[in-house]
Amino acid sequence: MLSFAFSYSQTVTDIINAVNLDSLSLTVKEFSGEIATVVGGNTVTLLNRKYDNNNLAAEYLYERFDKLENTTVVNQFMDGEDSRRNVIATQLGTTHPENVYIICAHYDAVADYCADDNASGVATILEIARLLSGQCKENTIIYALWDEEEIGLIGSKYYAELAETNGNAILGVYNIDMIGYDGDDDESFDIDVKKNDAGSQGMSDDIVAVLNSYPFKLNVNIVIPGTEYSDHSGFWNRGYPAVLVGEAWSEDDQNSKYHSKEDRFALFNLEYYHELSKLSAGYIATKAVLGGVDNTVAQSNNSLIANQDNATYQWYNCVTDTAITGATFQTYIPTANGRYSVEITSGTCVEFSDCYEFSTLGLPTFKDSELTVFPNPVQSHLTVERSASGTADFTMYDVSGKRVFKMTSEEKTTELQLGSLSKGIYFLSVESDKKRGVYKIVKD
Repeated sequence: MLSFAFSYSQTVTDIINAVNLDSLSLTVKEFSGEIATVVGGNTVTLLNRKYDNNNLAAEYLYERFDKLENTTVVNQFMDGEDSRRNVIATQLGTTHPENVYIICAHYDAVADYCADDNASGVATILEIARLLSGQCKENTIIYALWDEEEIGLIGSKYYAELAETNGNAILGVYNIDMIGYDGDDDESFDIDVKKNDAGSQGMSDDIVAVLNSYPFKLNVNIVIPGTEYSDHSGFWNRGYPAVLVGEAWSEDDQNSKYHSKEDRFALFNLEYYHELSKLSAGYIATKAVLGGVDNTVAQSNNSLIANQDNATYQWYNCVTDTAITGATFQTYIPTANGRYSVEITSGTCVEFSDCYEFSTLGLPTFKDSELTVFPNPVQSHLTVERSASGTADFTMYDVSGKRVFKMTSEEKTTELQLGSLSKGIYFLSVESDKKRGVYKIVKD
């Protein structure tokens, strides 16, 4: 039976809905040392991220970004010192790469764990990068994770000063610092805005517009003048538009355990954290301006079909992370069970699908006594007779793998109207819930 499994999505709404709380929670637990993780092939625990003891945490972040498609990651070593590093990942825009938006958070900490401050922000950024890595975007998104915030906002200031010196144009900096705690359960959060700054105010207005355009369970406080005690302030001081998004400190709803080893994942309000992460994803996806390529895949018992027509395709084995030789058609019929994805190129836009689990090759094929197809060659009417009734999908592909015909029938005898097809060779897939078969058809 044909089913649709949607990957990284095509609209802002889809991106928002794809933000996965389980994924967020796992990353927070790994990055705060609640559970072990793997870095450099070794099982480790990231229990402490103090500025002089966080190289392992930085390597974890680098590896997470490095696994993503269409993402370039670098370590920005401050003053050439490899123990002081910002981790910077970039997804270039395909239409306007010069339009740059930054979403950022600090990854250093002052004690063990420090889940809210600021593993919460780090995990959200990694989740957004994951979701947008498969998308073609008009504008450039930079994911910046800062070192040495806790000892004077040093990492972000270093980046902002270099950006100003180099004349880098940055259209907006969205800084996340502590978004997991909602002590009074009122769903309130702050946007800190620079006073008398049109760029900062414009960013705030755009965030509120996203908030009001989708069904979030959040209440916003616009704080003017906003605090300077986080990484956005270095950009304020260099003339760049920037805001801070975080918990409702303006209402004295503070996580009293922050800056201590008691700042643990168990204190999170998970619905609140999920909502703020989705809002952040919605804002960045809006600013990225998603391309129009459909990177979803339809999956049947014997094939995978890219839903985007009139494009160039390359199928990949997700287990080995390698391109499959000759698998360059819209439809791919696996020869073995496994995990597969497709790279889709349409014009200048390149997108990747998610990886799809394919495990139906053990499904038995129809015996000759159970299914017959005639006449073959055929001119207009192709008849398929089955020995048993029941729902089955009938799908025809041309030699390039493009789907040209599909219907569903429950009858023992099914007639396919093929008169509109051009002369040539086609492949007919017949699939029920118990058996399948692929038949070569010659159209006269």
